[in-house]
Amino acid sequence: MGDSRTDVIVVGGGPTGMMLAAELRLRGVGVLVLEREPEPTEVVRALGMHARSIELMDQRGLLDRFLALGRTHPLGGFFAGILRPAPEGLDTTHPYVLGIPQPVTERLLTEHALALGAEIRRGRELTGLQQDDEGVAAELADGTRLRSRYLVGCDGGRSTVRKLLGVGFPGEASTAETLLGEMSLTADAETIAAVNAEVRKTQLRFGAGHLGEGVYRVVVPAAGIAEDRAAPPDFEEFKRRLLAVAGTDLGAHSPRWLSRFGDGTRLAERYRVGRVLLAGDAAHVHPPMGGQGLNLGVQDAFNLGWKLAAETTGRAPEGLLDSYHDERRRVAADVLDTTRAQAVLIATEPGPQAVRRLMAELMGFDEANRYLIEKIIGVAIRYDFGEGHELLGRRLRDVELKGGRRLFELLRDGRGLLLDRTGRLSVAGWEDRVGHVADVGEEVDAPAVLLRPDGHVAWVGEDRLDLRGHLTRWFGAAVG
Repeated sequence: MGDSRTDVIVVGGGPTGMMLAAELRLRGVGVLVLEREPEPTEVVRALGMHARSIELMDQRGLLDRFLALGRTHPLGGFFAGILRPAPEGLDTTHPYVLGIPQPVTERLLTEHALALGAEIRRGRELTGLQQDDEGVAAELADGTRLRSRYLVGCDGGRSTVRKLLGVGFPGEASTAETLLGEMSLTADAETIAAVNAEVRKTQLRFGAGHLGEGVYRVVVPAAGIAEDRAAPPDFEEFKRRLLAVAGTDLGAHSPRWLSRFGDGTRLAERYRVGRVLLAGDAAHVHPPMGGQGLNLGVQDAFNLGWKLAAETTGRAPEGLLDSYHDERRRVAADVLDTTRAQAVLIATEPGPQAVRRLMAELMGFDEANRYLIEKIIGVAIRYDFGEGHELLGRRLRDVELKGGRRLFELLRDGRGLLLDRTGRLSVAGWEDRVGHVADVGEEVDAPAVLLRPDGHVAWVGEDRLDLRGHLTRWFGAAVG
């Protein structure tokens, strides 16, 4: 079939791929999303959105749609299921977790990407790719050949893009497997609550959560590791595991869907090979401890989108696109270590249980509890921009500016932003890429702050020449 061309092909139509497609379209880049599955999945892999991802939705004007379809819950209990209330004064205006099923998140982000002009083709499977100095050639299972300037693999832990690139994916293979599904239970609510409480004293990989109308989301440890973990478990197998672990199958019947997941932990050696990049689970996989997987992928996309758009439109300064690998791989490595630690703490052997009790004691101290919660909800991330002000490299929370405006409202156009309390600075030559606000207010404790499009602080100071150097570093050459 014929050869057609677009700016960027995104392989994978999950939350990461759709977020990336929207971020690229926000900046006028042509995007084609290829999704192997003919229809959106009903499998609910993720149930929650943490503070940093909630902030990203707010920065794009999407939060009201998410809040309308989700439920907010207090923070706490994320670290290995150790129940501690969140400390006061967390560095976010969204100190809660948003309970929202992954298929709903995917649908809302798909609608957002489509509204911005992204093209989405379902039932299209990538089978080959080649790249040269000018672009990437992608071959699909039906023989279609497509060409783009760049291609991004957002196609999950078994990523075809990563395998075709030959990128190493070192780490630890799964040593345990968990069954997951939605089904009806005939046991009464009191019985289910009692079984949950008793089994979870020793087995934190078990649970039955009510979704409404007698339907529950059920998780239970599997008997071993399946040869083909992509294949869903048999329902009879599921009920046998319930009997073995809980002593009852709770009257399970009428499954909506069934799935399984392992505890493998792997990190791609490289996030970029020439004109092909990786994001989301294609770049990192880990157990679902703390509910960080979807959040990590969406945040990858938010970091990559503006950089790839700048590269594609010829406005990127040298090294900007490579900073995606540098910044996000370090974040993923930290998340993987956090989940490794939590996996140890939920083990049932005496040694891990002793460490768990010690961690529970330590989390009774406000500073330790705050450190772990801010790490998991994503607000503690600090990119390495060199020595400087304490804000440098961190994202800025949604501060209120003069006139009742909110910071996040001013970031919705996808540009960077100069918050200038001095009133003496200028972004002349970069106005198309950077906004400028002089009426800042007292919440910004610095003379001036330059924010990247992802909300991270790129510069703090008041020297005009120094500012121009940092505008060039992050946004390219001035115009005019």
